[in-house]
Amino acid sequence: MKTKSLHNQLVDWRHDLHMNPQISFEEVYASNKVANLLNEFGIEVHQGIAKTGVVGVLKKGTSTKSIGIRADMDALPINEINTFSYKSKIENRMHACGHDGHTTMLLGAAKYLAEHGNFDGTIYFIFQPDEENTFGAKTMIEEGLFTKFSIDEVYAMHNIPGMEVGSFGTRKGAITASENLFEINIEAKGGHAALPHMGVDAITVGSQVAIALQSIVSRKLNPADNGIISITEFITDGKKNVLPGKVKMTGDARALSKQTNELIEKNMKKITKGICDAHGVSCDISYKTTCPVTFNESEQVDYATKAANSLLGNKKSNGDIEPRLFSEDFSIMSNDKPGCFVLMGNGIEGSNGRPLHAADYDFNDELLVIGSSYWVELAEQQLK
Repeated sequence: MKTKSLHNQLVDWRHDLHMNPQISFEEVYASNKVANLLNEFGIEVHQGIAKTGVVGVLKKGTSTKSIGIRADMDALPINEINTFSYKSKIENRMHACGHDGHTTMLLGAAKYLAEHGNFDGTIYFIFQPDEENTFGAKTMIEEGLFTKFSIDEVYAMHNIPGMEVGSFGTRKGAITASENLFEINIEAKGGHAALPHMGVDAITVGSQVAIALQSIVSRKLNPADNGIISITEFITDGKKNVLPGKVKMTGDARALSKQTNELIEKNMKKITKGICDAHGVSCDISYKTTCPVTFNESEQVDYATKAANSLLGNKKSNGDIEPRLFSEDFSIMSNDKPGCFVLMGNGIEGSNGRPLHAADYDFNDELLVIGSSYWVELAEQQLK
């Protein structure tokens, strides 16, 4: 592993970031740390893109070819329950998704490539804010990421608990789902709990809608197409002896294609309206795609897998994994430039194997050298 000698530094950087987590567009600590380290490495630094975003530019040789590698920096509003020495110092803030590790791996690759990199072209190290709320990539692009910098192709990585540490996976086509937030408001007619016949109970109507929406995935979608509909809030204006006249339901739908997403939206509106019409009540439905499907270009997948095979061997790399139904705002970057999103195993035991966003999750320090060495391998391969 090319960055093996950096192991202790990488661990120190990662633990420092873990202790000082900040959420979307507030990542001042991470942003300043990244900029200061890139400057130390002798890399050209651009700050303030999407408020806390940072882009490092490293040029060698005479080639005009380039590659962009993105890492996310934001944490989550979660209280950490781990007890190790580097646990979060900030209440209700935690790196529960491993972005501290993603940032550190890219920093390690930047240091190695600046000092020892054998390549001809330009590497753009993209440190992005606000992945969790899916506005970071969009804002960086709006503020000139792809107009100020001549980036040919983009890559990003996410750690995955439950996969063997350091194992690699990606796939051609859709690899993560779109995120689609919906809100359903039902206007019924409230009344006394003992006189239900004199009104229309909004809970009864809303409950029928909630159950019926699950038939979209099981009965309206082709079983070969993946989709999820989750109602996450069910709010009424009822009291202990008052039947509610209003229901508000909010939720999250996921899909791995535009066609599946359109089918979910169409059937959601049709089913909800049909049930409400049957009860003689009105409804309003909003459905908004906040993050598109992450789509990997075939050529970039081949490049990414080739680098993994070179570094890890064929047994630890898989270029045709199953897609995941979480969303990833790297999708917005890879919509603009040919790209590939890759996954690397975080381990299967202890805090390293806990689900992403769990209060007792932790990024695996064993992955720091592997992941940073992977970025070095890919960059040197693409810019021979």
